[in-house]
Amino acid sequence: MTIDWWTLGLQTINVLVLVWLLGHFFWRPVAAMIEQRRAAVQKTLADAEAKRAQATAALADIERTRTGFAREREAILKAAQENAEQARNARLTDTAKEAAALEDAAKTRIAKEQEDAEKAWTARSSHLAVDIARRLAGRLDGPSVRTAFLGWLLKEIGRLPDATRQAATEDGILLQAVSATPLEVSEQEHCRQAIADAFGAKPQITFTADPTLIAGLELHGPDFIVANSWRADLNQILTDLAHDNRS
Repeated sequence: MTIDWWTLGLQTINVLVLVWLLGHFFWRPVAAMIEQRRAAVQKTLADAEAKRAQATAALADIERTRTGFAREREAILKAAQENAEQARNARLTDTAKEAAALEDAAKTRIAKEQEDAEKAWTARSSHLAVDIARRLAGRLDGPSVRTAFLGWLLKEIGRLPDATRQAATEDGILLQAVSATPLEVSEQEHCRQAIADAFGAKPQITFTADPTLIAGLELHGPDFIVANSWRADLNQILTDLAHDNRS
């Protein structure tokens, strides 16, 4: 086999020229295009990664917001429940206080009504007892009873202030001796003398009868009254009973 070196050399030169031409006019633009494409792809991937990161961050924000909403909802529900419980407890407390106040008012009213009823019955009983005593005492008016009341009258005159006794015996002063029943003339003179002895002077005395005294002998002056009768005693008893009932 014979090698044609000229042909081989020309082919080699052609190959070299072709390689140079391809490298200069084809491979460089293609490489540049490939590099541009690769850069574009990398940029697209970077943008996609950035958007994915943004989406992830947005999802995280949404999740945090949703978690915050859930917590806020729980807090609102808890606060509402606590407020409702407080309002319920306050209402129960107010209701209990109102019930206690109504109960106390009812007890007070019942106690007052019972007290008033007891006072009314006591007053009626007192008046009835005094009325019975008055009727019984009305049957006991006699000389011995009048003598006893005269003695009590003289003691009461002795207890009067000196100025009162002296004023009662001055000229122009008229005293009135009041008995439950009219006195005989002899009884009047006896009483007049006894009263004069008690005053230490002779006052002017007139005698009159007042059946409402029941029994007794009273002496009325311009500025004093010596109450000395069963009417006065019974009225005092009735007053004392009424005072005890009020106490």
